[in-house]
Amino acid sequence: MKTIGIHHIAIICSDYERSKKFYVDVLGFKIIKETFRAERDSYKLDLLINDNTQIELFSFPNTPLRVSNPEACGLRHLAFSVENIEETVTDLKLNDIDTENIRIDEITGKRFTFFKDPDNLPLEIYEV
Repeated sequence: MKTIGIHHIAIICSDYERSKKFYVDVLGFKIIKETFRAERDSYKLDLLINDNTQIELFSFPNTPLRVSNPEACGLRHLAFSVENIEETVTDLKLNDIDTENIRIDEITGKRFTFFKDPDNLPLEIYEV
């Protein structure tokens, strides 16, 4: 098997409008398509991160909470590349989003920090 990249990341949210605003207005992802699936009482929002990667944002009624943070078995966090970490942290804070202190990756020497989406999903920004 040979993979050539990540096509999409699927995220289930508890409050569709709040998460849509976060991922579109705060993080700046572009809407590709928004679909309401009446038989599931569910939205699916396809978002473009860059030319090759998308997020599928789903809403379902009565979704269970994340088991633990971030050390549950499975996906630990989602990391986004940024060119300027200070600028990105400032933008997040202007939108009332708290971030951890900027740290240095001891292996790569790159700077990074964490913040949360509206459902407390751990997200990382990593300076490239």
